[in-house]
Formats: sequence, structure tokens, C-alpha cells
Amino acid sequence: MENFVLIAVFVSLGILFGRLKAFPPETVQVLNMFALYVSLPAVILLKVPQIEFSREALLPITIAWGALFFSIFLILAAAHLLKWPRSATGVLLLVVPLGNTSFLGVPIITAFFGEAGLRHLIVYDQFGTILIFATYGSLILALYGREGSANLKDIAGRVLLFPPSLALAAGIALLPWGAYSPLVERLLQVVATTMTPLVMTAIGFQLKLHLRPTLRTPLCLGLLLKLILAPAAVLLICRLSGVSGLAVDVSILEAGMPPMVTAGALAVIAGMNAELSAALIGLGLLLSFGTLPLFYWLL
Repeated sequence: MENFVLIAVFVSLGILFGRLKAFPPETVQVLNMFALYVSLPAVILLKVPQIEFSREALLPITIAWGALFFSIFLILAAAHLLKWPRSATGVLLLVVPLGNTSFLGVPIITAFFGEAGLRHLIVYDQFGTILIFATYGSLILALYGREGSANLKDIAGRVLLFPPSLALAAGIALLPWGAYSPLVERLLQVVATTMTPLVMTAIGFQLKLHLRPTLRTPLCLGLLLKLILAPAAVLLICRLSGVSGLAVDVSILEAGMPPMVTAGALAVIAGMNAELSAALIGLGLLLSFGTLPLFYWLL
């Protein structure tokens, strides 16, 4: 509970800083880049030795990909029935299945499950979200973006060269060498603690909600699917099949994380509906502070 209070404090500080002229608009980019290039790789390097490649490790991967196909089916069905414009459908297909499973996931999972939950988060994020982003995300950008705006090879290359992906590869490569030295482990721990204040402050800084009335239905259905229906479906299926444990609980919350900021940004770059993308990101972040504790209570 203390960690969750800290999250609320840093988000509030971000909202305050976003309204002060002393902080330029580039502030959020600097915070996010430091978290991406320094803090998150440190978390991954610290937790990779704790990953056990077993049947339990397959659960987060299975849940991540299952949530993807569940989301695709419902979005395409709604788009057909409600005759959404192509640009709005593309945004939902890209942004809704891809959750903010690392930047927001690390502080949230730590707050609810402690450090033990992070090893399952890394599996879900790297072998679920990031792989989905590199393959499925590239396909959606190519199909729904402006002609020539999305090159599959270039996008896949950028995803594979993400600092978190490189940190995962480095951590796995170092496994045969055994545990880190005390000095290296302490350094990684100190750097990893910067993740929560940086990310939560950046999230508060960029919370902006603007949307035309014609886009409210895609927005509402997209957020309903991302924040409620997807994690609820995972929870129901796991309970009915008798599957339980920390890996499942972490995966259920990961399935309910709000839309990925990077996916929203790429949707805009590819020429999809920028207004809908921004609203899904901003409102999704805000509402997730209510929906994630709800699902944690239901576990």
C-alpha cells in the first residue's frame, strides 16, 4: 500500500509540474528516455537471473498472446457493426492490445506483489508485449498507416534494439557466469529504484484529455476492452481451468494495463487518428488507477 501511495504522489507531482512554466514541454521526453535507456534495463538485468524457464514461465506468454487475439476479435467485430472509420479501427487494433506493461507495469506490480512479481512481469513484457509489438504491431502499422509510412523491417529492427530488449539478451547471456558481484548488484538496485519516480512523474506530466464527440464510442469501447474485458476474461478462464499462482496473478494485472504510450505515438506517426490515440493513452492511464486495484482485490 505504501508503494501505491508513492505512485499517487509522483503522478500528482507530474500533474503539478506540467502546469508550471519552469518545466518545458520536453521534460516528459527526458524523463521517459532516462527510464527507457537506464532505469528499465537495470530492472531487467537485476531480475533476469531470477527467471526460471519452466512451465510456469509459459503462463505469462500464453496469457499475453491470448489477450491479443481476444482483443482483435472484439475490435474487428465492433468496427464492422458500428462502421468505424479505417483510421479509428487502426488505432484501436494497435493501441488496445498493447499494454503499458513495463513502464507502468514495474511500479504497479511492485506495489501489489513486491519484488517477487517482477520476474513474471519481465517474461510477460519481453516475450509477450515486445514480441507482439515487433510482429503484430508492425503488421497493423503497415496495413492501416499511410502508404509507405511503416516499413516492417525497420520497425522490427527498432523494437529488437530497444534498450530493454538488449538488457534481456545481455542478462540471459550472462546467466552461465553466475550471480553478479555485490558491487554490480548494488549498482543495479540503486538505478532500478529510479524507475517509479521517473515514470509516474512523466505520466502525470502528460495527462491531457481532448476528444471530439464522434470518437467517444470507439474510445469508450476501446478502454472497456483494455481495462475491464481483457483482464476479466483472463481471470475467468484461469479460475475455471484451475490455474493459479503468482505468475497468473501478475499476468492478469498485466493484461489490464492501460495502452502502451509508444504504440500510441507510432499510430500518430503512421497517420492514424491522433486525437483518438492521445485520448486512449491519457484516459487509459487515469482510469487504470481505479481498475487495477479492483482486479487486484478480485484475485
